[in-house]
Amino acid sequence: MSALPKLLGSYKQDNIKILVSPSGFKESLDPKATADHIEAGILRVVPKATIVKAPLIDGGEGFVEALVAATNGSLEKLIVMGPTGKLIPSHYGFLGCDRPKTAVIEMAASAGLRLVPKDLRDPGVTSTFGVGQTIVAALRNGAQQILLGCGDSGTCDAGVGMAQALGAKFYAADGHELPLASGGKALVGLAAIDLSGLSPLLRNIPIQVACNWHNVLCGPLGVARIFGPQKGATVSEVEHLALAMDNFAAVYTQTVGRDVSLAPGSGASGGLGAGLMLIGAQLYPRYDIIMQFLQIDQLLDECDLVFTAEGGLDFQTPRGKIPAEVAQSQEARLAGGCVGRYHWSRCQSKL
Repeated sequence: MSALPKLLGSYKQDNIKILVSPSGFKESLDPKATADHIEAGILRVVPKATIVKAPLIDGGEGFVEALVAATNGSLEKLIVMGPTGKLIPSHYGFLGCDRPKTAVIEMAASAGLRLVPKDLRDPGVTSTFGVGQTIVAALRNGAQQILLGCGDSGTCDAGVGMAQALGAKFYAADGHELPLASGGKALVGLAAIDLSGLSPLLRNIPIQVACNWHNVLCGPLGVARIFGPQKGATVSEVEHLALAMDNFAAVYTQTVGRDVSLAPGSGASGGLGAGLMLIGAQLYPRYDIIMQFLQIDQLLDECDLVFTAEGGLDFQTPRGKIPAEVAQSQEARLAGGCVGRYHWSRCQSKL
């Protein structure tokens, strides 16, 4: 916080109003705790400042609880298959808004990286099956539409596990069905997709997905190569997963008649974006969806300075990360940032 007085510039420090609007620090601090710590640091330097806290959610951990709280909704508990195949407690929610009964789901609650023990981290075998189970539970509980957040995933199965939980079937070239929740590595052998068994509960149910619009399924910037290493994949495993995503995209095109390999958001949460498209969901930039509920633009307009934050500043930050979106907002008069770590050489050409 030593640079804060200089950052304040010509503002009167005893009258300044500061918005603290951070994302979380993955596996360390959630957005609310991050906001509390930044507030404490600011007040040590500018004790008379007025602090307004608006912790941000990007579709990952905290997505459900934040939107439920913002709309006076309700939280629902359930047991699902976690990313490693074990049963785990999870949750989803219902918004309290005056609109069709809307379930809000975060994939991280059933397939997040935090749920994968460090000695078991292999995105080639973890699964999104629990995400599909959560969708089924919400539909059985009367959801008329679904808002699903992507982020903080511990998987790279192209959403196949999720789709299997909803009744889709995936076949190898020999005609045998791929085992349930077998992970992304198995998709190298994928030859056919059968959607005829999808749950009838999905009919006429809009599914809106808040995701990082810049994440794509395949190519040099595909999900396996960009995010595989941070989920525990070795160099050889990354290449195997990249081939698996390429093959999934080819079979997807064969099944649906649309090339999903470079579709915006298709690579979100280990390719879950592509899997959600397969069952008829619509993908949207997460900032656009989230701001409908959090009214951050109004807060930006009312404050003199905004502090945002995330766990790491690197080449991914300008590619749809929430702190970058906040800093670039037209309503942000002056912005400062806090990071847990940064890789400047990898991001300076992007910022």
